[in-house]
Amino acid sequence: MRRHIPNAITCCNLLSGCVATMYAFEGMYPFAFAFIVAGAVFDFFDGLTARALKVSSPIGKELDSLADVITFGFAPSAMAYSWLRECADANLDMFVAFIIPFAAFLMAAFSALRLAKFNVDERQTSSFIGLPTPANALFWGSLVIGSHDIVVAHPYGWVLVLLLIGLFSWLLVAEIPMFSLKFKNLTWESNRTVYIFLLTSIALLVLLRVNGLSAVIGWYIILSVLTQKRA
Repeated sequence: MRRHIPNAITCCNLLSGCVATMYAFEGMYPFAFAFIVAGAVFDFFDGLTARALKVSSPIGKELDSLADVITFGFAPSAMAYSWLRECADANLDMFVAFIIPFAAFLMAAFSALRLAKFNVDERQTSSFIGLPTPANALFWGSLVIGSHDIVVAHPYGWVLVLLLIGLFSWLLVAEIPMFSLKFKNLTWESNRTVYIFLLTSIALLVLLRVNGLSAVIGWYIILSVLTQKRA
C-alpha cells in the first residue's frame, strides 16, 4: 500500500489540472489559478513522499510528467486561450477572433516537449535548462487575473498576449540555464542567487499583490540569465 501513496498524490495533481482547465474554459480564472496552485502543491509533495518512503519508481516518474502536462501545460494554455478569445472578440472580426486564440495551445505542446527533454537530460539534476513548466503556469495564472481587464480593453491587447505566448513557448525549451531553489546548505556563498531572488520576490509580492507572482517569474528568468552571463 505504501508504494501507491506517491502515485495517488500525483493523481491529485492531475485531477487539479483537469478542474483548473474546466474553470479556465468557463472564464473563471481565479478558480482555475487556485487549482493550478493546488496542483503545484501536490507536485511538490509527491516526490518528497516518494523519497521519504523510499518507493521511487519509473512509473511514478512517467506519471508525474503526464500530470504536469495537464496542470502546468494544458491548464495555463486554456487560461491563455479564454483570455485571448476575449481580447480578440472585443477588437477583431468574427473569423479572425475565432482562429487566433488557438495559438495559446502552442504552450501546451512546448510544455510537453520541455518535460520530455527534462526526463532524458542528465544536465538537469541540480538546475534547469529552460523555464520549468510550473513557473510558466504560475506566470500565466497571475498575469491573467491581475491584468485581465486592462488587456481586454486595449485594442491591441491580443497582440501582447500572442507575443507572450510565443516568448514563453520558446523559454520552455530554450537552452538557458535556470537556477533551482533547492538548498544544499544554508551558506550565503553557496546560495547567493537564491537568497537574492527570495528577498526581492517578497518585495514584489507585497508591492504588486496579484500581479506580483508573474513579476516574480519574470525576475526569475532575468536573474537566471544575468547570473549565467556573469558565470
